[in-house]
Amino acid sequence: MVTGDLMSRARAGDGEAFRELTEPYRRELQVHCYRMLGSFQDAEDVLQDTLLAAWRGFAGFEGRSSLRTWLYRIATNRCLNARRSAARRPGRPWEVPNVEPPEPTRLGEVVWLEPYPDALIEGAVNAPLGPEARYEQTESVSLAFVTALQILPPRQTAVLILRDVLGFHADEVADMLDSSVESVKSVLKRARASLQHQRPTSDDRRPQPASESPSEEAVVAKFVRAWEAADVDALVALLTDDVFMSMPPMPFEYQGREVTARFCASIFRAGRRFDLIPTRANGQPAFGAYLRTPTGIRHGTGLYVLTLTGDRICAMTRFDNSVLPWFGLPRSLPKR
Repeated sequence: MVTGDLMSRARAGDGEAFRELTEPYRRELQVHCYRMLGSFQDAEDVLQDTLLAAWRGFAGFEGRSSLRTWLYRIATNRCLNARRSAARRPGRPWEVPNVEPPEPTRLGEVVWLEPYPDALIEGAVNAPLGPEARYEQTESVSLAFVTALQILPPRQTAVLILRDVLGFHADEVADMLDSSVESVKSVLKRARASLQHQRPTSDDRRPQPASESPSEEAVVAKFVRAWEAADVDALVALLTDDVFMSMPPMPFEYQGREVTARFCASIFRAGRRFDLIPTRANGQPAFGAYLRTPTGIRHGTGLYVLTLTGDRICAMTRFDNSVLPWFGLPRSLPKR
């Protein structure tokens, strides 16, 4: 009865009633847009566009589907429009002063990936899922998964997220995309095959330790000690043989322990030393990196996100310092 009253008021133009109806879905819709777009900023922009479109069209919402499903329909199609209309963004050139990195293993395809703060994920990954969901919700926000999604064609991305991540039925997805059930099934089959090809095999890897568990904390503590001491040998001991390092929006990517060690050594060269401030991104341990200076003030240079396997690090992703405020981290730290 309360929801029915809110519906009537919202259809009559009551903005507060509309906000009360849609607020429970806001966080999960933002995460959905992030999975679709790989960009925290773009996800927030599309979410705002989605809610505005829903508000303007609410008088025409007939309730043939749930409000949640209707909002996902709007959000998904806004994300598809955003992906189709966006020009391919070029990667940024290397811009770390006084650091000459080794030759990269390759140049990455997905250079505008952005991290997503764990503080905003909480509550969103506990949203109700359909019975056909195939992925753990924490896995579906990991950097590796979100990166792989960006390489898929937009429609494949949408269908795979709606079916395998959120568990919507095929007929619901067909309705959302103005398509047929047969087409949705065909697109999903291609998306699954492409995703399997894009994501590195993990059959021989130990599972990632549980979030904030003693096992995770032990690896993280070793990493912090090694990085703050610029101890490349101790850092290398933590890496898997096939460790992968990327640094969007710069396209440089490094694959393998030896070349990653040389990259880290280039960062520490010329006496560069850092302090790390812990946070979390995409369900993974992360750190704001602050460069120590002769004045004592430490300047934020970026954010590192770690991917763990057992007691080792199998991937490191560096983002530039523009993302620090999203995690409540300052651009600089005062003298100690």
